[in-house]
Amino acid sequence: MNFRREFEIAFVGLKPGVHNYEYRVDDKFFQNYGSQDFKNCNAVIKLELDKKSGFMLLNFDIDGNVDISCDRCGNPLTLKLWEEFKIMVKLVDNPDEMNEQEEDPDVYYISRSESHLQLVDWIYEFINLSIPLQKMCAPNEVGGLQCNEEVLARLVKIEVDKQNDVNPLWKGLEKFKDLN
Repeated sequence: MNFRREFEIAFVGLKPGVHNYEYRVDDKFFQNYGSQDFKNCNAVIKLELDKKSGFMLLNFDIDGNVDISCDRCGNPLTLKLWEEFKIMVKLVDNPDEMNEQEEDPDVYYISRSESHLQLVDWIYEFINLSIPLQKMCAPNEVGGLQCNEEVLARLVKIEVDKQNDVNPLWKGLEKFKDLN
């Protein structure tokens, strides 16, 4: 429970205006979320909270790096995290109903009686969204020092075998290609 308190903001006592926060995230942060596709996370989240009357604008700036495996060759790869996310938090009387009806994922509703803003789930989501779906060595590094040459050679062999492998089912149909 103490872990989550580190990532919450008591916004009731804040004056209207801009407030800045900074959070450091490492592998311990992800223990409650189960295993991840990455390790050695070293991220800094800078949050700019702009408190207005009845709503707050949150601007998350994600920076840092994580270690992952290359999808192409399987070797370890350090990936730079750099992303920016914005959320508008509105104070309403019926937040559950409003959150169900809201179509914009960047707008979130909380009860007017709330006093704290929980950031832990947003930070988890934003770090994961900062990691690209395809995690590969840069195109200019393919076959370079970081790439596993044995795996790349096998991939080339598989591709060549696919091109040479003609399904006998379709072999007889090739003669009908040039009839027009």
